[in-house]
Amino acid sequence: MGALTTLIDLLGEDLLSWLGGLLVGGLFGFFAQRSRFCLRAAAVEFSRGEGGPRLAVWLLTFAAALVGTQALVAVGWLDVSEARQLAQQGSISGALVGGVMFGCGMILARGCASRLLVLSANGNLRALLSGLVFAVTAQASYRGLLSPTREWVTNLWPVDGGPSRDIMAVFGGGTPEKLAFGGLWLFVGLVFAFRSQLPRRLILAALATGASVVAGWFFTYRLAQASFAPVTLKSLTFSGPSAELLMLVLNSSKLRLGFDLGIIPGVFLGSFVAATNAHELKLEGFSDGLGMRRYLLGAVLMGFGAMLAGGCAVGAGVTGASVFALTAWIVLGGMWLGAGLTDLLVDRGGVPQLQQESPTASGPDAVL
Repeated sequence: MGALTTLIDLLGEDLLSWLGGLLVGGLFGFFAQRSRFCLRAAAVEFSRGEGGPRLAVWLLTFAAALVGTQALVAVGWLDVSEARQLAQQGSISGALVGGVMFGCGMILARGCASRLLVLSANGNLRALLSGLVFAVTAQASYRGLLSPTREWVTNLWPVDGGPSRDIMAVFGGGTPEKLAFGGLWLFVGLVFAFRSQLPRRLILAALATGASVVAGWFFTYRLAQASFAPVTLKSLTFSGPSAELLMLVLNSSKLRLGFDLGIIPGVFLGSFVAATNAHELKLEGFSDGLGMRRYLLGAVLMGFGAMLAGGCAVGAGVTGASVFALTAWIVLGGMWLGAGLTDLLVDRGGVPQLQQESPTASGPDAVL
């Protein structure tokens, strides 16, 4: 705590918070690129009954975030009761509808928001354009033209903040049960990893990807404890920061630094470094107009869905789930459902207007 106080006095709270977001984002970007962490690919494997390496990577990342976060809570190094996902009012309807929309969108765009950012840093222009459309749609859903629709869906079934948003508390459980549940996910992830003969380096990279979520919680909590000014407890998410960074770049000559504004450049830099070291930098674009239509439609669905759901595949699906927020688990279920249905109806159902450009993509976004 003393060292953190010294850094606050030396750098200021805003700059230190931004540097923390940059570092945490960099860790996520580096290890997500190396592990090929991707909810879309995991959901596709699951829906097709394959249970391959991508599903194993996602399970290990998810489990690492759950176990790590709850372990910090158990030893008294973290208190998540003031986290937005638990303390503030949420929406069951927004979580369900938004989760399904996001799941549909990430199949069409061939990646969730975090995956698009990781691939953009590797030279994937499809992911870059889709990510920009995602950010614009997210901002329009938050404060722009789409916000009335978002608010209408959100208000259909609200849920108060507090114990009612803690899914384990609803069932009468506490931190020990959360740790045990996280341990079960970790065991399942390891089983799938060994069954699919996942290399050790990918297992470690997947666990480190999940640990970056834990690092975000720990950093913002310690900063809040050491700071005289209010500091919001948070960890990795991509929908809000993407929209905020885009609008600040377009509309403001001065950026107020903070944790969220460090995440996006941090992930980009981390992924770029990882791809450079692995010699995986490669410019990729659209092969035809039909493929572009698919990606842009997916980005719009993800942007609106993320703002309805209160987060993206990482922000709600991993970060929110790691503190056992009720709505986050509903969002996660909706994402898997939407992804499975879209894969079934579009990629396996033969909708020519929305089919993938190539079933055998190469480079960083290829299936392991």
